[in-house]
Formats: sequence, C-alpha cells, structure tokens
Amino acid sequence: MGVVIPLEEGKNKQGSIKPLVDLTKGDMDRVNQLILSKAGSDVQMIPEVANHLISSGGKRLRPMLTLAAAQMFGYQGEGHIKLATSVEFMHTATLLHDDVVDESDLRRGKSTARMIWGNQASVLVGDFLLGQAFKMMVEVGSLDALDVLASAAAVIAEGEVLQLSVAKNMETTEDDYLSVIRAKTAALFAAAAEVGPIIANTEKAGRNALKSYGMNLGLAFQLVDDALDYGGKAAELGKNVGDDFREGKITLPVILSYRRGTEEERSFWKRAIEGGDSSDANLEQALALIAKYNGLGDTIARAKHYGMIARDALAPLPASAHKAALMEVIDFCIERVS
Repeated sequence: MGVVIPLEEGKNKQGSIKPLVDLTKGDMDRVNQLILSKAGSDVQMIPEVANHLISSGGKRLRPMLTLAAAQMFGYQGEGHIKLATSVEFMHTATLLHDDVVDESDLRRGKSTARMIWGNQASVLVGDFLLGQAFKMMVEVGSLDALDVLASAAAVIAEGEVLQLSVAKNMETTEDDYLSVIRAKTAALFAAAAEVGPIIANTEKAGRNALKSYGMNLGLAFQLVDDALDYGGKAAELGKNVGDDFREGKITLPVILSYRRGTEEERSFWKRAIEGGDSSDANLEQALALIAKYNGLGDTIARAKHYGMIARDALAPLPASAHKAALMEVIDFCIERVS
C-alpha cells in the first residue's frame, strides 16, 4: 500500500475516555462477567465465535454510556448492568452480521469470525447474541427501556439495508449517507445513552438530553471512522486502509470528492466504485482526489459540528463528574484522527 493521507487535526489531544472508564469501572467489571456468562452455551461453536470478537479489544464505549447515564441520574438498582450488556451484545451481533455483508477479512486487527468459522456461523451466533440481549431487557422489567432498545435494533437493520441499497451508487447524496449512519451507528449510541435515565426514572428533559447526546456523538464517531478509512494507519484501524473503497461503500470523503471533481474525475469514481475496479493504483488515485478536494478535512469538520450539538445537549444538566466525562468522550471520539 502506498500513500495514506495524513490527518492534521487533533495534534494536541485533550479528550480522553479515561474519566468515563474510571467512573464505570466497578460496573463494567460486572458487565464483563455477565457478557462471558450470557455468551456461554452447550453448543461449543457459540462461545468460540462470540468470545473471538468480545475479547478482541473493543473499548466497550456504548455500554459505558449506559452505565454512566444511569449513574449520573442516581440510579441504585441492578438493571443498568443487564441493559449495558444488552447494548454490547446488540453491537457485537451487528459487527458479526456486518462482516458477512461487507465480506470483511479483518476486525480490530484480527481475522473476522467469518474468515475462521464461515458466514453461516457468524450470522447465527449474531442472532444468538441478539436473543440473549432481548432476554436481559425483559428481565430488567422496564417497558420504556425495552421499547427504546428494540426500536434501535429495527432501525439498525434498516440502516444496514439502506447502506446496501446505496452501495456502489455514486449518485448517493450527503443526506442519503447521513441517513445511513444515523440508523446504522448513531441509533445504538442514542439508545445506549437514553436507557440510563429511563431506568433511573428521570424527567423527560434528562432523557431527551442523553438521547440527543448519544445520537450526535454517534454521528461524529462514524464520520471520523469513515475519514480514518482513507487517512488512518492499518495498525491503528484494526482493518486495512481503504477497505471502504474496496467494498464500494459510499462515505462522505468519497461523496464530497465526487461532487467537487471534474467530469473526468467523476468518471474515475464511477469506474472504481460502481465498476468495482478497486486496484491499488485506483486506491492511490482515490486518495489523491480526496486530498485535492479536502474530503477528509471537511468530513472531520462535519464530525466536529455534531460533536458541538452533543455538547450542547448536555449543557443544561447539572455539573457532575459524569457530565464532564461524557463531554470528554466527544473530544476523544473526534481526536482519533491524529
């Protein structure tokens, strides 16, 4: 692989996930124990496939959001542990299914489950984890929390199908793209944050604040991810640089570069993305065009915009260690581009 576009943003890192990790550590230890317990099965392949991904080093940001959101509103029960585990299982199931749909070889720097056990096992173990997630939601006994997470599961599936429908279509608009990532990624962030205040019986304003925070954090998170695919390093990404290009995914750096390009350059994008000509030489040209039209810089600018909306969503809430930690998470997610 040749040129990788250097991302200049975020040289002076300030955002950190550490305050959130520290605040939720005790509860996350319990979540991790429950994850291992609920991923167990007498069918040997189920824990093998599940643990391959579960133990592969993800930050578990989504379940930490659930725990922190419940804690910041004074929740004293046990339900947040099961809801946080449900959120992580939903996320893991989505990754297992995504890797099959996208025909991905790497996930977090390791071979994907589908490469080891095959597509069928990956899909079915993902289904098992979704089943376990919904069992735990029911055990918590909050119909509102169940409604939020069940609705998110449906929206995520819609997002996956929408992404499939716009794949390799260079006429995809920025609005189409935002609809995909709002459903595919941001919906689970929003649900993960919202169920915390729900089980803490918080007033509507608090619930709405965390929902808006999660939604906009998720949008910022995915925008940065999509920039990193063209501007990161394989070791940091846990996947190959340019995977989105090879899979024909229409992400914002591509959309912006296509719209801003000459007729000849747009013809190139059509050949490469719609025609499936994702050779290394064409990836090099794609990187050059994205650099020429500032596709990465403007994608990061969009991410910062949604980060500000997430920050504003939390602004009316009382000052607390949890609020400060959630604010830092915004900067952490955006500053991954450095």
